[in-house]
Amino acid sequence: MISTAIRLARVGSLSELAAAALIGLGYPCLMIAALLPNVWLFAAIGAVTYTADWYLHRKNSYLINRLAKVRVGVTIRFLLRQLLLVLLLAREGLAETTLFYLAVAGFLAFYALQAPHSALTTLIRMRRSLPVSFRNIDLQGVHIPDAPPKALRNRAAEKMLHLDIPAMAGVLLAAALNRDDIGYAGIAATLALALLYIAALAPYLRHKRRVPPAPEVLEAVSEWLREYRPTVVLYFSGSSESAYQANMWLETMENIEGRPLIIMRERGLVNKLHPTTVPVICVPGATHLMNMDLSTVRVALYPANVGKNIHLLRVPTIQHVFIGHGDSDKLASVNPYSKVYDEVWTAGRAGRDRYALADVGVRDDDIVEVGRPQLAPIQSWTGTPKNPIPTVIYAPTWEGWDDNPGNTSLLLAGENIITRLLTAEQPVRVIYKPHPFTGIRDKEAKVIHKRISEMVREATQQRAGDPRWASLAEAAKPAQEAARAEMTRIEAELAELAGTGRSGRDGAEVSRDSLADPVRLARIKELRAEWNSAYWRSTGWWEHLIVTGAEPKLYDCFNESDAMVSDISSVVSDFMASGKPYALTDSAELGAEEFKRQNTAARAAVILSNSAVELDALLAAVASPERDLLAGDRRRLKEYLLGPDHPTSMERFNDAVRELTAEAEARNQGVERRLSEQGQGELNQRPDAGPVAAAEPNGSGAPLPR
Repeated sequence: MISTAIRLARVGSLSELAAAALIGLGYPCLMIAALLPNVWLFAAIGAVTYTADWYLHRKNSYLINRLAKVRVGVTIRFLLRQLLLVLLLAREGLAETTLFYLAVAGFLAFYALQAPHSALTTLIRMRRSLPVSFRNIDLQGVHIPDAPPKALRNRAAEKMLHLDIPAMAGVLLAAALNRDDIGYAGIAATLALALLYIAALAPYLRHKRRVPPAPEVLEAVSEWLREYRPTVVLYFSGSSESAYQANMWLETMENIEGRPLIIMRERGLVNKLHPTTVPVICVPGATHLMNMDLSTVRVALYPANVGKNIHLLRVPTIQHVFIGHGDSDKLASVNPYSKVYDEVWTAGRAGRDRYALADVGVRDDDIVEVGRPQLAPIQSWTGTPKNPIPTVIYAPTWEGWDDNPGNTSLLLAGENIITRLLTAEQPVRVIYKPHPFTGIRDKEAKVIHKRISEMVREATQQRAGDPRWASLAEAAKPAQEAARAEMTRIEAELAELAGTGRSGRDGAEVSRDSLADPVRLARIKELRAEWNSAYWRSTGWWEHLIVTGAEPKLYDCFNESDAMVSDISSVVSDFMASGKPYALTDSAELGAEEFKRQNTAARAAVILSNSAVELDALLAAVASPERDLLAGDRRRLKEYLLGPDHPTSMERFNDAVRELTAEAEARNQGVERRLSEQGQGELNQRPDAGPVAAAEPNGSGAPLPR
């Protein structure tokens, strides 16, 4: 019941729900304490409501928003507490005293000060808002001053309201101890602190503390673009959970020929972008984007089919390419929207055939096979398990936007898959790696994800207590502790390298300070590789794992695994680069043959029903090369899906960029020539076009034809 309440309330923990309950119960209890009257009871309950309110704000709880929706927002809650204090004073027989009048006047004055404070914080935020944000770009002519300290601007309204605590405490003590001077001091302290807060913010409205106006910033960006002259753009827009779709292309953009640029549309996604040397511009406004000077760009690459793509697709001098964020047999891989692009780049022949079968309007001669440059870190399988027992990764995809049971195995087969892996006759290690989108549409998927996670944790604890593994764990403890210490050291250095500039910076300061430092970024990559190595050393090769964060990365999990269980998604095509055995779940119960016919990636897979009884065939293939009956099929399917190993995918990708750049140049020159010829023809047809007009140069020094 408690878990249901937490889910319905959309809170992160039981503690948040408890804090909200304390607020809900606290105010009726405050009213009872005021009516009794009982000063100390009122003080105790008031302290509880203050603490609960503070906790919800610190956790940035969704319940804060819900309380505001039902007309009990934070300002109302503070005002109500002060009104109940006034009621308490009246019930204590203090309604005709100076303390009573000063308390009422003090609270009214305190609320009067909320208006200038709120206006100041709003104006400062608005005047420090840049029309664009950027990384690795030095706008030398734009002066961006420091923002107010984070302590002044973070949760400013809540902090201002909490300044009533001295007045509340002073008045309560005055009523309890019959010491009016304590009440006067508390009220004065509250008003003084409020005035001090306002005074601390006011200087940041001065002209030299503001960021430049939008036209000046946009002109500086255009000037930088004219100097940098970008040739290849990665254009990305998406939801807050989709940053991985852009991150997977960062290394490719760093190795691309030409002058790369990343254009993003959502500010929140910029903060989720991994460190890169490539210049990044985030342009939320469509008008600003359409007015940017992108005249030197010849190729635009799109990882996702989203509505905001139209704002760049309208530029005719650019060749537009859909590159996607994975290669799979999902319907998203043959989206009819793809025909708006000049070309569609796929990993291998399978992508080309997929579009031909779908017949959605993408012409075959507009498809280019470029491989998957991101797959370079995936190690090839040696044919035997990496450790004494095999490791199997279960990486289900998410539930998708419709109710097709074939979208994910998690709902119908996930628990069966995990149960059979955890109880296999020959022990295996399980790595559970769910999709980042799991549960965003179907809450049942999130519930099952939590149940599977609990199953894996319980199995890990049971294995730790099993004598077969306990001795191994004891022997490995010193090395694991050393690896964890190394991870802590690396994380500290990474945090130091990532923390350029002062702490608590706002978006304008981050844009100003986030300049590319190749040495620093190289060190970050080196440290991440070291962290990854230490991570796997910090856990036993017999210990089950749940991997849900950004680290370790999916490909690192591939390299640690000997086999995979998944669904129809790009994860399968990527895993195929390793050559390792894999299984796919026919959750829609099409039958093995029909499932293979409809899904190319299934042709070399062990096909599982929702009961997952077929997992024994996968485990047998991992344990013994002689029983791996699908090894030849995997080799052939790998080339069909991902293309040949030589030349490398990065080489093919750059070849495609060069060829398309040449096409864009030729097209643009042809358009200019035709427009010039048309203009000359119209000029010659003018009635007043005499000998002088006919002799005007056309830019090359030659006279115009008569």
